[in-house]
Amino acid sequence: MTNKEAQTSEENNASLSPDPPIIETFAPEPALIAPTSSASARQPQRAKLTEGPIATTVLGLAGPMVFGILSIMLMNLIDTYFVGKLGTAQLAAISFTFPVVAFVGSIALGLAAGTTSVVSRAIGAGRWEEVQKLTTHAMLLSMLVVACFAVVGLLTIDPLFRALGAKESALPWIRDYMVIWYIGVVFLVVPMVGNGAIRASGDTRTPAVVMFFAALVNIVLDPIFIFGWGPIPRMEMAGAALTTIFSRALTLLVALWVLSRREKMLDFSSRCLQGILASWRAVLAIGLPSAATQIATPLSLGILTGMLAGYGKETVAAFGAGGRLEMLFLMVPMAVSAALAPFVGQNWGAQRKDRVTGALRFSFMLSLVGGTLAYLVIFVMADPIARFFSNDPKVVPWIARYLWIVALGYPLTGVLMACSATFNATNQPMKAAVLALLRMPILSLPLAWLGMNWFGPQGVFGALALAQIITGMAALYVSIPLWKKPVHPPVAPPTAPTSQEDEPMQRAR
Repeated sequence: MTNKEAQTSEENNASLSPDPPIIETFAPEPALIAPTSSASARQPQRAKLTEGPIATTVLGLAGPMVFGILSIMLMNLIDTYFVGKLGTAQLAAISFTFPVVAFVGSIALGLAAGTTSVVSRAIGAGRWEEVQKLTTHAMLLSMLVVACFAVVGLLTIDPLFRALGAKESALPWIRDYMVIWYIGVVFLVVPMVGNGAIRASGDTRTPAVVMFFAALVNIVLDPIFIFGWGPIPRMEMAGAALTTIFSRALTLLVALWVLSRREKMLDFSSRCLQGILASWRAVLAIGLPSAATQIATPLSLGILTGMLAGYGKETVAAFGAGGRLEMLFLMVPMAVSAALAPFVGQNWGAQRKDRVTGALRFSFMLSLVGGTLAYLVIFVMADPIARFFSNDPKVVPWIARYLWIVALGYPLTGVLMACSATFNATNQPMKAAVLALLRMPILSLPLAWLGMNWFGPQGVFGALALAQIITGMAALYVSIPLWKKPVHPPVAPPTAPTSQEDEPMQRAR
């Protein structure tokens, strides 16, 4: 090789060298849990998301998620529809329950996010025994958390909802719903964590199919339990809660079967139960920041509900119905962000930054397009959509106004979701937490207070849209190191260890 060729080679190598943050970020991850001395019960599962075209793989994951999310949305919307048929007072009552239901759901989402992150990275790194431990320990942790919340919730129904602005006349309706809901909350939370582990393996189809059948059960039982039929008495609000519990119980049974029998990801032997505290720390390192930021949303919604309560029950009912409809229109961005979690986790564990970058850029495009299309549909159809969920002429205009105004932030809301999912999957939960807190409550509440004083309820709706837009732009900026194209060649995914001595527990950042 000539001197000129040698110099050119050195320059090329230098240009391929990553900047310091990339070197630090993509050092091989250490094992989260030290393996036991006994051999694994099963050979490591192949990290299938580290192979194949990026766009096709992400769409293959997101497609079933759209189906599953649509099923969840239908469950919520069907509840809202039938409760709305009981009257405006009952619709307002269930709107008061929404912040509390969302609060507990946020805990479940945080635990699920932590489970998906650590399990998918362990799969990507080829550490199967660690996968079994993390999955088993995460399920046990979710059961413990559920028990605590159920007890506290049952003891605080009346004072809590009075603090949220509910009047004494609404408390009986709220109590009918929440007592049953708290008793069956295990069927709502634990399946979410189990489905998070299933998605970490790259299977988004099974959770989606299960949620479809759960939604079908909900649709069939809702009118029967709410209004009564044959020997089944009319239970109204209690019937709506009971239907939700029955339908979600189906998801728990299937999740347990898939994890224990099909995927062999659950192991309750004494060997696998060792190191449970280390597993909980690993899950909570992602789950706590995620849950805390998820909690900020329902808490903020509770405050906003209290603000709007001064404008009458019609405004509160519209705010609750609009919030549930919003989830329907954000279905595509939600599915994409849910698909990113296992995809990014496995590729991050396998040190494939090039695939993480490609997936995030592709998700931005889908989110922007999906959010824009959603707004166009709302712009044309907001009024008939509102009339479908309420026949009160005082409620319908407020639902339509909510949709017209808040939907302006939908395109960048999808970008925020994608960035948050990627940060959690790459073990950077604090960045996702800061973004979530920036939206709720740092921006939303002060802006809502100003908007309410200047423009009334419309000002509150406008504050929500503005907070979404600002936070989405901030997410784009913070995530630049992740979505810019890598300047160094991708690292080949590690091969699975063939013996206990080969377990990569000695790796250091």
